[in-house]
Parts: sequence; structure tokens; C-alpha cells
Amino acid sequence: MGTWRVDRRTFLGSLTLGLMACGDKTPVRADKAPVLAPGAKLERIAFASSADQDAPQPFWPEIAAIQPDLFIFLGDAVYGDPMRDGEFVFDAAYLRSAYLKLSAIPEFDAFRKTVPIDAIWNDRDFGLSHSGADNPGKESARDIFLKFWNVPPEDPRHSRDGVYFSRLIGAPGRRVQLIFLDTRSFRSPLRPTDERGVKGKERWLPDDNPAKTLLGDAQWAWLEAQLRQPAELRIIASGIQVLAEGHGFERWGTLPRERARLLRLIDETGAGGVVFLSGDRQVAAHYRSEEARVPLYEATSSGLNRTMPSAQERGPHQLGDVYGGENFGLLTIDWVEGTVLLDVRRTDGTLVRQTGVTLAKLASGAGEPGPDPAPGGGQALPEIDNT
Repeated sequence: MGTWRVDRRTFLGSLTLGLMACGDKTPVRADKAPVLAPGAKLERIAFASSADQDAPQPFWPEIAAIQPDLFIFLGDAVYGDPMRDGEFVFDAAYLRSAYLKLSAIPEFDAFRKTVPIDAIWNDRDFGLSHSGADNPGKESARDIFLKFWNVPPEDPRHSRDGVYFSRLIGAPGRRVQLIFLDTRSFRSPLRPTDERGVKGKERWLPDDNPAKTLLGDAQWAWLEAQLRQPAELRIIASGIQVLAEGHGFERWGTLPRERARLLRLIDETGAGGVVFLSGDRQVAAHYRSEEARVPLYEATSSGLNRTMPSAQERGPHQLGDVYGGENFGLLTIDWVEGTVLLDVRRTDGTLVRQTGVTLAKLASGAGEPGPDPAPGGGQALPEIDNT
């Protein structure tokens, strides 16, 4: 049966590419999927990134088995940016074919019919690796993205630049604000490293140029308005890492003025209960920062089937070691106990690492520390050999 699935995907992918080579403009979209109601009690959010549509994806039933109320795709849901003559290029037909291959994977098709999914993009499903506002195909990429994820025509993402959006789930006292940031459509060019591959300077260097932006003026104004809305917990999804420091890959810290602006905005708006979710890196890790008025936490989950098993990394805000095996994340809210747990899990569901904090501490910096048992803020379970 497993062989049949692989052959079927290969056949559909080849058929799609053949049709597009003939000029076929078949729309790309997912089947109707469940949607989380605004009044729902949100308690379990699974999240992940980096899923190669050309590799097996047997993990979807395992993620469904933990019964998440919502799944958040943190970017790179497909690898839709082909490389030609040694460089990545934008190709709308190739990007469409990548999504069609994803939709043809039986495990994913079954998952999306069972679990509500919200998605933001990163560079690979933006259609051009490491790109930002300079991506010549960003409008086409947006149209393909919105069609695939069945974004309703009345949604504001259809009438504005970028794919950022927000949702408020739950009744007063149990409100979760979901904020999805577009860190691609408006981002200024990054500063290339002067020593490629050197630890801490691997690909990009911090650029303090005040003219450069990550979110763009309109999205910054929108974000400020979102952060002023009342909520007990705010989950901010970003395709790239927010709090992580100490490495030279893509992160908010490559544009340090923008990172500082984000933390300052959290302070100025009085927003509490902030947890960042991010992807991109092909490793999983947890972070905690005391740079704002309230403690800030981040969980990075990457990737589902694109990973770096031998990765080793350490930064000033990092809790424990990075995990380089195939993984997804789980955020669990206990509204009675007032706690938030962040898990790193292998794609078979095994728990690798857990970090916890109380809602009271997230909201004001006060209160009991909650389930935060290890000195670094992360409870490290035995690492699992992924080789």
C-alpha cells in the first residue's frame, strides 16, 4: 500500500507539470476543511513547518492522534522554489505543482478534513528562497496561497498586500488572539555575510539601516491595533525566529531595529500573554527573553521532514539544546490551572522537550513560575537518537 501511495503522488505530480507546461492554469486549493469557531475553547494547538511535498509525510495521523483544536502551519508548507543554473527562481507553475503534490498525499488530505488549519508563509511557499519584497512573483504566490488554503473571498487578505491576518478565539477570560505576521512581502534585502559558514555569521549579518523594514508601514500599523485588543493569551506566528540570537541565519535579529520595534510595541500597547511560534530553521528549540515588560517565550518547530539531525546551537535566550530530528510542536493551555505548556515532539508523538509558564507570569511578569522546572526554563527529556 505504501508503494502505491508513492507511485500515485509521482504520477499526479508528473501529470500536473505536464498540464502546466501546456499552459493549463488549473486552480490550486484544498478541499473544504473544518474551521475553528470564534466561540470555541482553545486548549491544544499543534504547529510545525518545513514539509517537502516530494518526501513521504506519514506523520499526519500521529499529529491528528493528539486531537489538536487547531494546527498552525508556520511556513514552508511546500518547497515551491526551483533551482536553475545554480540559483533559485520564481516559477508560478512549479509552485502550483508543489501544492498539488501536497494535496495528493493521502495522509495530509485526511488530516485537513479533520483538523482546522491556519497558515502563514515563509520563503519556500512564498516561491523564492530567502526573498522578501524583491520577489517578482509575490502577487502570484499570494493568489496561489489564498486559493490553496481556502481563504474566503471576503477575507481582507484578498484586498491588501501581504497575507497577514488575525483571529480571536474564545469567550472573555479564555480569549486567545492568533496573530499571523507576513515576514516576506515587505521585507527589505538582507545584508550578506562577509564570512559564509562561520559560526554566528553563517549567511547574513545584522543590518542597522533605519530605512529597512521587515513588516512594512501598513502591517506595523495593523499590528499595533491588534495588540491593543483584549486577550488572555496572544500567539504571534512568524515564519522566521523572533527571539533567537547568536546565529547568522534568517531571523528578526538580522534587522535589529525591527526586532527592537516589535518588543517596544509590546511594551507600549500593554500587551501581555505573548508567545511566539516560528519555523524556518529545520530544528526545534525554545526561547525566553526578559527584554520586554513581560517575559516573552518562543517555540520554534521545524521541520516535519526537512531537518538537520546533527545541528548544535546555543544563543543567549535559548532554553536547552536545539532538536534536529523530524518534529512538530504542541501548545497546551490549562485554563483551570492557568498554565501554558510548550512541547517539542517527534513526528511519532514522542515528547522530547517541554517548557511551561503561568498565564499570570506571561501577562504581568508576576505570579508563580508554574511548570518551569529546569534552571534554563526548559525541562529537557532524554534526547532521542534520530540517526
